[in-house]
Amino acid sequence: MCGIAGILYKGSRVGTNAGKALIDMLDGCQHRGPDSTGFAVYGDSNEGHLRLRLLLGIGDDDTIARDERANTVARVKEVLAAQGAQVVAEETVADNYRCVVTFDGDLREFSSAVEQAAKVISIGSSLEIIKDVGSAHDVDGRYHVGSSRSTHGLGHVRLATESEVKPESAHPFWATGFADVAIVHNGQITNYWKMRRRLEQRGFEFRTDNDSELIAVYLADKLAQGISLKDALETSIDDLDGTFSFLVSTQDEIGYAKDRLAAKPMVMYETDALVVIASEEVSINRLFPGQALNTTEPPPGTYETWSRST
Repeated sequence: MCGIAGILYKGSRVGTNAGKALIDMLDGCQHRGPDSTGFAVYGDSNEGHLRLRLLLGIGDDDTIARDERANTVARVKEVLAAQGAQVVAEETVADNYRCVVTFDGDLREFSSAVEQAAKVISIGSSLEIIKDVGSAHDVDGRYHVGSSRSTHGLGHVRLATESEVKPESAHPFWATGFADVAIVHNGQITNYWKMRRRLEQRGFEFRTDNDSELIAVYLADKLAQGISLKDALETSIDDLDGTFSFLVSTQDEIGYAKDRLAAKPMVMYETDALVVIASEEVSINRLFPGQALNTTEPPPGTYETWSRST
């Protein structure tokens, strides 16, 4: 079943906290996906810097876990140094290693190299993906999702149907080799393997067998060709087979696409200050308690994008 949520504050960064809003929204639809919860949030970017978040190995007891994490971090730092990336900030949070590095080389080669040392959750100039098993409040308690300023982002609660209940199988997914592109998805892409093979033949990499990852890579490929996000969403409706409602985010935009059967629900609310989208209206109501909202349901086969003001 799964539940998706997205929010974008249109104006100034001052005082915005997309992470906190997404926690409230996902808590409202947690019944749609009790297995895992994830967030893609966007903060300030710094030219020439990348934010990396990686999944550390987990041992059978605390001592093994500490040793395994330390060994993984050491391997990651070796790879970063070999790639010419300098670590300027770092921390270990729960089962994640988070760092900020200076880097100006080829991102696809870089991300592929880092993946040899640890599972990459996300790489971006402003994007960070945080995901784990458990509820929205469980994940926030481990990783402090709601404590930092963020302008926009996506969230997802997952009911596992085709892959294991573990952090790397949770949404959101980023497009390996493309900074700041993330997606959340409710549905099934039935031509997944056909499209994946075509992209792999062109050198694109996939880290899971989850059909949702395909959407991220597909859209990132379009963006890399100079196609606008809105136009990429338009072509996705014809190129992707199946039943789907999905949200996508980039450094300054969010958008949605909905298949022509419209079997997967989606509700939207927009003001001059923000736009919010979710699987259920209860998620949006969490942000505006006691208010009567003029929400809308996007029609079948539609798509749209919104950008932050500059």
